[in-house]
Amino acid sequence: MSEIKTASMASDGHDHQACTTEAIKTAENHCIEHKLKFTPIRRKVLEILLEENRAIGAYAILEKLRLDGFSSQPPVAYRALDFLGEHGFAHKIERLNAFVACSHPGETHTPAFMICRQCDAVEETESEESDFELSKIAKSSGFKIEQTVIEAEGVCHICTGS
Repeated sequence: MSEIKTASMASDGHDHQACTTEAIKTAENHCIEHKLKFTPIRRKVLEILLEENRAIGAYAILEKLRLDGFSSQPPVAYRALDFLGEHGFAHKIERLNAFVACSHPGETHTPAFMICRQCDAVEETESEESDFELSKIAKSSGFKIEQTVIEAEGVCHICTGS
């Protein structure tokens, strides 16, 4: 598999450090409000995802944890990733078997991911779950959707040269 590139295909010149600081603060506040433990390992994994600003695999996260003096046992990273995903601070990109920091931490939303098939860049966008035919079908059959993962594959503007 090729190297996974930036988490956002947009080059909007935003202040990534301020974005990272705000995401950490949002996670801290969420944990305080819900009486959850924002352990050093959970914090560090979120920091890694935010600093990378791209989809990154669990084993790459483990290597970064090891370099920073944390335990590098797979369950450590997976438990932290599960926690961050459960509370809306990270998402798993199924197609890439990798993780990204959420672009809208602390907000209730249904994310959709655009994945470039040429460079593996990933951009998170928001979708309206109510707009999907799947929601209508599920509702009519009495099925309650708890999670929907929307991943669209195509070619990003960088790879198309537009």
